[in-house]
Amino acid sequence: MSETTATDAAALMPDVIERLEGLVRIPSVAFPGFDAEPVHRMGEAVVELFEAAGADGVRLLEVPDGYPCVYADLPGPAGSPTVLLYAHYDVQPAPKSQGWTSEPFDPTTKDDGRIYGRGAADDKSGLVIHYATVKLLGRDRPCNVKILVEGEEETISHLEAFVESNPELFACDAAVIADIGPQAPGRPGLTTALRGDVACTVTVRTLANPVHSGMFGGAAPDAMTAMVRILDTLHDEHGDTVIDGVERGSWAGADMDEDVYRDGSSILPGVEFLGTGTLSDRIWMKPSVTVLGMDLPNTAEASNVLLPEVTAKLSMRVIPGSDAEAQLEALMSHLRAQRPWNCEVVVERVKVGNPFAVDEAHPAIVAAKDALSQAYGAPVESIGSGASIPLVASLKKVAPDAAIVLWGAEDTERSRIHASDESVDPGEIERMIVAQTLFIEEFAASTGS
Repeated sequence: MSETTATDAAALMPDVIERLEGLVRIPSVAFPGFDAEPVHRMGEAVVELFEAAGADGVRLLEVPDGYPCVYADLPGPAGSPTVLLYAHYDVQPAPKSQGWTSEPFDPTTKDDGRIYGRGAADDKSGLVIHYATVKLLGRDRPCNVKILVEGEEETISHLEAFVESNPELFACDAAVIADIGPQAPGRPGLTTALRGDVACTVTVRTLANPVHSGMFGGAAPDAMTAMVRILDTLHDEHGDTVIDGVERGSWAGADMDEDVYRDGSSILPGVEFLGTGTLSDRIWMKPSVTVLGMDLPNTAEASNVLLPEVTAKLSMRVIPGSDAEAQLEALMSHLRAQRPWNCEVVVERVKVGNPFAVDEAHPAIVAAKDALSQAYGAPVESIGSGASIPLVASLKKVAPDAAIVLWGAEDTERSRIHASDESVDPGEIERMIVAQTLFIEEFAASTGS
């Protein structure tokens, strides 16, 4: 069975790559302020993609206050399980300031064989993996298959509320989230834990208005200096996040490969890692706070004044098993308690994304690991991810007994998702097509359908 599936997937790859390149050419950035037309065009292109795969009834569903999602419900044999395939069609912005060496929306195959372009990995690779899976399964698919493709995963998503309001549409026995990947190409990895992501803003005020830094500096505190002192309290001298009430743990799965991590993270030579403990603990089972942005003048516009007010946006990754709401409240309480020189501090909530841990004993997870092992011809690594996928929590609400299969072609080592020169290895796409097709066949068989 696996040899036939592998042969069929290999034969389909020229079509898959052509379709991936066509999708990458659509600049489907759903962030506020960007042109909405390409995002809507991308939604229509995804409908056409799955129609070309032989799926019936593919349609756009309006998501209140957001971009439409693509949906289909493809029937299988009576009594068979339901597998939901998820990906997203929106992408991160690709500003020239990131330092791209090729045009981000002109897919380019370079000497290393990888396809470069914004969204080539995250997550248009997931789209074509699902496309090929549906096509290879054909109309005699062994179980029910649902398709769910989001249009605003990279920004403020409205899909979670929509899913929770329409549970009958998204009920399933297993949900495959093809928006992640292994440590490196050729190394099969199943993600078994996701850190959550909570965010807030902190505003510091010290003056009623800007004043001359020469006349008043030295006694009157400026907001930026106060902000620096507040932010410095979030980490200790080792770089560990240190906030009362914020939980930490230890990782029990496969180790994070240090060379892969160093290459993938683009850490400069000689720059040390943050934190203490194993590398796996630091990125998968310990919290981390990041300053995402700050409202203040840039250097070209800076003048000799003390800043009266500064706002920063903070994100904190929280560990699997923790209560994301409680973790955000701990962060916000910590920030409110920091008041250098009795400055005004206002902290406001932005979002809560819950962490997640996979039940590795679930029959779908057992089948997924076996399918990966067959497709790659290698043992499967159980790995974590510091990334967050908030939809997972919503899917678990509408289908609490469903397994969540987290995999894809976005390898840690080279994909550079969200950054310049994002790329995907076509070999990973092919292997994942084989793995996903085998998984659905094996899971359907294991349930007795």
